[in-house]
Amino acid sequence: MPLIKTIKAEYTYQNHDSPVKAVDGISIAINAGEFVAVLGRNGSGKSTLARMMNALILPDSGSVVVMGMDSSDEENVWEIRKNVGMIFQNPDNQIVGTTVIEDVAFGPENLGIEPIEISKRAIKALNDTGILDLKERAPHMLSGGQKQKVAIAGVLAMHPKCIILDESTSMLDPVGRREVLETIQKLNKNEKMTIVHITHHMNEACLADRLIIVDDGKIVARGTPREVFSDVDGVQALGLDVPQVTKLMYELKKLGIVEDNSVISVEDAAERLGALLE
Repeated sequence: MPLIKTIKAEYTYQNHDSPVKAVDGISIAINAGEFVAVLGRNGSGKSTLARMMNALILPDSGSVVVMGMDSSDEENVWEIRKNVGMIFQNPDNQIVGTTVIEDVAFGPENLGIEPIEISKRAIKALNDTGILDLKERAPHMLSGGQKQKVAIAGVLAMHPKCIILDESTSMLDPVGRREVLETIQKLNKNEKMTIVHITHHMNEACLADRLIIVDDGKIVARGTPREVFSDVDGVQALGLDVPQVTKLMYELKKLGIVEDNSVISVEDAAERLGALLE
């Protein structure tokens, strides 16, 4: 059974002028331990889809089922939110403690966890995100990347089954982005944490096991990063880009130098181009 499943899910925002269907009949299944990236231009519906996955909003029609629990049942909503943690774009909006460890302990405290267990959870979460040495620091004095890692640690301390990052790297500098990406990769590979990463950055999407592209509230492409990005024209027609190395190989393919542009890493491209020189 998938960890998260949406079945013909729909959601419409009621704007002043006219209603806007943000999610239009989307059906997806995300398995435990997967790393899935969701892409789409602004207004495509990807963030709305993310919020439906952890019951922050409920579908107007269709259904969202998490760990066998339908979000339409009010009794399931809190349990779903506890098991599917959200990390938002601006980490300052999630920070509530005066010290890092106090902030990370906030979620478990609200769950009514015993103090000794809270301490164990907070220390492990800080260690898993690589910021244990910052535990007594004031979170608002940290860098953007460190703040996002505090936010991730705070969610981890609640022992979720999945973490959804909603454009969580978009406000960070390259160093901060790298820190956060390394953290979620480690959690996925070492802790088997299910990751759903909503992003505009194509190079970040290449780290995922699977991609889903959303446009006008519908899924328009899905597959491995190599499969999806190999259709350069199709991806660009959706107002998105492809990794630079994929674009390079695409141009070389048009010149007849290579036969295949399904490349998403510099190492892979170097190997293929090197073979041409042998």
